[in-house]
Amino acid sequence: MSIDNIIGEDRAGDIAEITRITHVYARGLDRFDPKETLSAFTVDGVWDAGAVGLTRYEGHEQLLDFFERDAESVDKQFHIITNHVIDFQDADNATGTNYVFSEAEMKNGAAIKAIALNTDRYVRTPEGWKIAERVITPLTTPQMDGFDA
Repeated sequence: MSIDNIIGEDRAGDIAEITRITHVYARGLDRFDPKETLSAFTVDGVWDAGAVGLTRYEGHEQLLDFFERDAESVDKQFHIITNHVIDFQDADNATGTNYVFSEAEMKNGAAIKAIALNTDRYVRTPEGWKIAERVITPLTTPQMDGFDA
């Protein structure tokens, strides 16, 4: 059985768009562009990194505040997001997972490293697919001492 038979040809564009929005999220972080990062989320979106020692943020106001503080406190960083698996509940709702590998050098001199699993919920909006909820779970022991955003 081919992959097209499993996901259906009509889902290929949706999968590409969802994968792209997860990459836009990472690109926004790495370009220190909080508004681009925020553009990946629904208005009531959730970003929850409590399992790696950070906080849970809900809604554009809290998310933008966090992404702005992150951009101000990080000197250099990168995020690699890969291994997407996306499952559709219906035409406008999906869930998925992907791996993230991130390292950063903070302006305060700290070095940060995290290898984690993103567990996402996606929603189709009038602007396209968005992340409605992202829960970040460590896959290895995160090194977050000195993260001050």
